[in-house]
Amino acid sequence: MWDRNQMAERAGRELQDGWYVNLGIGIPTLVANYIPEGVNVTLQSENGMLGMGPFPFEGEEDPDLINAGKQTITELPQTAYFDSAQSFAMIRGGKIAMAILGAMEVSENGDLANWMIPGKLVKGMGGAMDLVAGVGRVVVVMDHTSKYGESKVLKACTLPLTGKAVVDRIISNLGVLDVVPGGLRIVEVADGVTEAELRAATEGIIVD
Repeated sequence: MWDRNQMAERAGRELQDGWYVNLGIGIPTLVANYIPEGVNVTLQSENGMLGMGPFPFEGEEDPDLINAGKQTITELPQTAYFDSAQSFAMIRGGKIAMAILGAMEVSENGDLANWMIPGKLVKGMGGAMDLVAGVGRVVVVMDHTSKYGESKVLKACTLPLTGKAVVDRIISNLGVLDVVPGGLRIVEVADGVTEAELRAATEGIIVD
């Protein structure tokens, strides 16, 4: 199966030249290190940065340059800075082509749950609800099962939703699934994973 960096590299292949893209917290932030050669994309962070560079090398970190997940990042010659109001105007106004987000659960019809587990302390929704409502395409990068081996790709989400029917593609450590009418369609299986194993780990309906 794929590890975190392999999932990020696979998600990087979703990027298209000229797009403005938002990377969510967690594995999606690694996508900044896997932009394909010849593809020019502009990464947007909802805390007020347009044109994020890759993660800095050790010893070159600038504590004033962080992404929405509070990780240190780098700037580019074309980087622009702005306040949160302007940032969310971009997101809500449909200016961002794609968001690559993490998830706790995704349902077979594209419902997304990625912001809280009831009973656990959370700081708030963050920008996820605005992103899934405002961007053109939503790609989720996630582990396919929980640490207990339970599927996180479900018939219906059990956790509070971030958005309904918003996910277009799921990239997990087991493979790639598209949300299509009637359920999920297998696009690709991860290295060393069989289609049967991917199907067995998926609670949601997989259509042929």
